Amino acid sequence: MSRYDPSTSEAKWQAAWAEADVFTARHDPARPKYYVLEMFPYPSGRIHMGHVRNYTMGDVVARYKSSSGFSVLHPMGWDAFGMPAENAAMERGGHPKEWTYSNIADMKAQMKPLGLSIDWSREFATCDPEYYGQQQALFLDMLEAGLVYRKSAQVNWDPVDMTVLANEQVIDGRGWRSGALVERRELTQWFFRISDFAGELSQALDGLEKWPEKVRLMQRNWIGESKGLRFAFSTVDAPEGHDRIEVYTTRPDTLMGASFAAISPDHPLAKALERHDPDVAAFVEDCRRTGTSEEALEKAEKKGFDTGIRVRHPFDTSWELPVYIANFVLMDYGSGAIFGCPAHDARDFEFATKYGLPIEPVFEPLDAAAELPFVPPKSEPVRYIRGFSGDEVQTGEAAVAAAVAFCESNGVGQGVTNYRLRDWGLSRQRYWGCPIPVVHCAACGVVPERKENLPVRLPDDVTFDQPGNPLDRHPTWRDVSCPSCGSPARRETDTMDTFVDSSWYYARFTAPHAPTPTDKAEADYWMNVDQYIGGIEHAILHLLYSRFFARAMNITGHLPAKAAEPFDALFTQGMVTHEIYMTRDERDRPVYHLPEEVENGRVKTTGEAVHIIPSAKMSKSKKNVVDPLSIIAEFGADTARWFILSDSPPERDVEWTAAGAEAAFKHLSRVWRLAVETASSEAAPTAEDEALIRATHRAIDEVTRTIDGFAFNKAVAKLYELTNTLARSTAGAETKRQTMRVMAQLMSPMVPHLAEEVWTLLDGEGMVVSAPWPKADPALLVEDSMTLPIQINGKRRSEITVPRDMPQSEVEKLVLSDETVVKVLGGAAPKKLIVVPGRIVNVVA
Repeated sequence: MSRYDPSTSEAKWQAAWAEADVFTARHDPARPKYYVLEMFPYPSGRIHMGHVRNYTMGDVVARYKSSSGFSVLHPMGWDAFGMPAENAAMERGGHPKEWTYSNIADMKAQMKPLGLSIDWSREFATCDPEYYGQQQALFLDMLEAGLVYRKSAQVNWDPVDMTVLANEQVIDGRGWRSGALVERRELTQWFFRISDFAGELSQALDGLEKWPEKVRLMQRNWIGESKGLRFAFSTVDAPEGHDRIEVYTTRPDTLMGASFAAISPDHPLAKALERHDPDVAAFVEDCRRTGTSEEALEKAEKKGFDTGIRVRHPFDTSWELPVYIANFVLMDYGSGAIFGCPAHDARDFEFATKYGLPIEPVFEPLDAAAELPFVPPKSEPVRYIRGFSGDEVQTGEAAVAAAVAFCESNGVGQGVTNYRLRDWGLSRQRYWGCPIPVVHCAACGVVPERKENLPVRLPDDVTFDQPGNPLDRHPTWRDVSCPSCGSPARRETDTMDTFVDSSWYYARFTAPHAPTPTDKAEADYWMNVDQYIGGIEHAILHLLYSRFFARAMNITGHLPAKAAEPFDALFTQGMVTHEIYMTRDERDRPVYHLPEEVENGRVKTTGEAVHIIPSAKMSKSKKNVVDPLSIIAEFGADTARWFILSDSPPERDVEWTAAGAEAAFKHLSRVWRLAVETASSEAAPTAEDEALIRATHRAIDEVTRTIDGFAFNKAVAKLYELTNTLARSTAGAETKRQTMRVMAQLMSPMVPHLAEEVWTLLDGEGMVVSAPWPKADPALLVEDSMTLPIQINGKRRSEITVPRDMPQSEVEKLVLSDETVVKVLGGAAPKKLIVVPGRIVNVVA
């Protein structure tokens, strides 16, 4: 009997698929389309088992849908711009372009052996000029449509690296790379008007029924829809032109407990005071050393500066509140000003306690004295001491509504809906990104580049021997003629946030070589993405920005209206984990070891016992990574695919173990041996043929339903069951061969190489990858018999198999003749005998 050899089989079938061009996506109006897309990778240089899991899931869906008669689009590309390449150039020498394309070549070579059904003819990297040139064209169209603008904004500035940092790149107030204290600076930046779509983006989440609820909730929370009151305090002793301070609050019901007002260090009033008061200037400068994120401000010590200005309470002009400049108030949320009710807000309580301000409760619990600050959920009823309606006992929601109604009727303010979502700042002071296609002219101002001049290419002759953006010091690239008047001008040297690159790539895949961002006919055929697959870590910004871009591309004529929500279904897979193996050095510092360096709980070379940390996320720094290529070399790609699909539900984490991989390989080898035996069998038909045929059709039905439901582990479990059924069956040779061919078809999405070998061995027509998906015969799914468990005195003791239509009286006779029942009854009649039709028999002795 020949032994299955994946090392030769897998390469052979991959070559056959390529020669037959079976994975090229074809625009075929006669067939329904299916677009499956995995979030494309950053070219770090190595793939890992997380990649294998992600792409195998997409591959199962793509192959299954293709066999089911769909015209399938399953593309691949590379999210290739960004700081890692630029950092590598600074640290190791070389050029980001060389580093990036070398990593792409390495990762593609690692992915190819997996046998993925990818249409590689559509491959692109976001750093390809052909791609980012179309992104520049899209930017110009969005600029013309008013979806892009430029304004001065507060940013995190690293004074050593001389670049803007995202909030996530500020760690304990310092730049993540330089370690320098980060400053808040005001720079002129480019923005997308995503906040204009906040309400639409929030409301549309209700229609995304094929998205995980946790992802929709994360998006809702990020958009942050809230209803509240907008009103204004009148000021006392404020500089001229600052007679009002506008405030937005979500808790107008607490206005009667206000003890102070606070403004952002970037508020116009604070800036006016800063110009004339050195103490204010020093305080504001100190505030600007704090990060700009809400998280950074929440963790920072609460600081305030009493301006000496007062504001009048809107309901009592004799009631005046002090105005502080506070480091925790954001200028770009609401109006950059708040009032503090310290009795019912932990932050305000901390601030008021620090500065000796009054703390007056507005409400109290119904049944006990409150310990301040008392901050119950809005849905909890409380007793209002100072409320806006006659009903003392109210929930927060009802009290807020009453407060808004009271304020509006008394001309104090207006009820409004507000959002936390702020406009998307896309300017980055770095080289390795998409150039922003505008020119700055002293005479004409900001001038869009002409589309015929796109792409505005990045220059290759740059160096990274100095901090900052190399484009700022590249005169032949930076200094140009104005496209409008021809006068000397300067290019914009900021490049785009890499989130821009990944916010529309799904649309470009529909026509990756089109001379415009999309081809309308192709976009209309292929969009939307039917199934999107990726990690939960991208559940907020990437998906939110992609949803915004889809709307912007519809407005600018690049996508049809149906694509306003670009991803019909979303699946977020779990992580691949592995044990961490750790020892300690002479200074008690942790030393980590690769899995191949450890055997039987000890380091192979030294015999030292290792400390095992179970089920940890794979990490290069912890060395608990498994190289997919080493698994493929030892067991084959199908083993890696089978194990990664079989071990747990795809939304949960899966732990990679050597034992699990070996077990998967043994099973696939068993399938091959069974196929060889079946191919050589000459057994005549038997009475078992019908039972095997029925089992085969049940497997078709269940595997089809579980793949449709993304329950790949259940599909694998059913295929294990069918393998065991076939191995035990005494059916005739032709029936077993028929079952074996069906099993090859059902296994084909998961283990495509082995499936091709089995299909060929069993004389299947053509290649199994092109064979139509088998259909279950509904008549064969109906069982003629059923198995009923027999429970005696509440404990299951036996079972009987009976025809489904057997009368209850005949079932009772069979139960009473069962050996176990006879033995327990000992010749006596049962006290009770209850037959629950189709489910169970209860005997009380």
